Amino acid sequence: MSADRRPLTRREVLRIGAGVGAGLALGWIPLALRAAAASPDPPEAALLTKPIPSTGERIPVIGIGTARRYHVGSSEAERAPLREVLRAFARMGGSVIDTAPSYGTAESVVGDLVAGLGIRDRLFFATKVGSGGRGVEAGLAEMRQSLARLRTDALDLLQVHNLAGVDAMLPVLREWKREGRIRYLGVSTSFDRQHGALVALMEREELDFIQVDYAIDNRTAADRILPLAADRGIAVLTNLPFRRGRVLQAFGDRPVPEWAAELGIASWAQFALKYVVSHPAVTCAIPGTATLRYLEDNLGAARGPLPDEATRRRMAALVDAAPGRAR
Repeated sequence: MSADRRPLTRREVLRIGAGVGAGLALGWIPLALRAAAASPDPPEAALLTKPIPSTGERIPVIGIGTARRYHVGSSEAERAPLREVLRAFARMGGSVIDTAPSYGTAESVVGDLVAGLGIRDRLFFATKVGSGGRGVEAGLAEMRQSLARLRTDALDLLQVHNLAGVDAMLPVLREWKREGRIRYLGVSTSFDRQHGALVALMEREELDFIQVDYAIDNRTAADRILPLAADRGIAVLTNLPFRRGRVLQAFGDRPVPEWAAELGIASWAQFALKYVVSHPAVTCAIPGTATLRYLEDNLGAARGPLPDEATRRRMAALVDAAPGRAR
């Protein structure tokens, strides 16, 4: 899958204005067009992007996950560092922010900070609904609450969280999509035991996205789920690319090998992320990111060439042999 290394210019946006008009008629406009047309502060550097198969809209291959790290209070001391991360994220060309009602205050924190920065049009909001397991009305109430917390009239992506009430909730998500309240719909799981149910769902339903755990030392999803996503034209968000730090701990203070540095990999975090997003079926990885230092490091994985299949095998073999790897 090829990677787009250049954002749209304002001239190009004007030239394809007819396409924008068509997007308005349908109730949505591709993210790149919205950002380029609306923002007086364009991204400072291009990031590698991949297309969402159901529409062809491209999103950067590295986003931000908000679990735990964005569950903070309302004080300036707690929120100021996150505000600077989100400000820099948009400036550097990032867009995808994944959150959930079950992540404590994360939705409200993201919504408040993004509204204060005035950068909503530059971001791709992905959240989840997990209350559908208690019934459709509980799921709807949670979905409305997410809109309010995120301070937005529409979500870019809404996912049924951990398949909770998925058969009842997917028709509700489809209705919201028809109404323009969401642009894309999907499902997520964080449990290997749900992989069989996820595969069955992917085979029978039309989905825009799935979200699943996938890391250089956790490649279970590559056996069946990722190939099926490619076959079915489903975009893939991947979470926990560092396995809550275990991948990075496995390498310790060892230097990144020279052959990896030739791909522009300057850190083990970039090594782990480039492995994940170089899988042809993976659309975007969403590492938890709450500091500028980690943001700059993570987004470095969205620049330069991606490893080919032979290099991916070499990368996986290196992590499998790492003396510090947790077994």
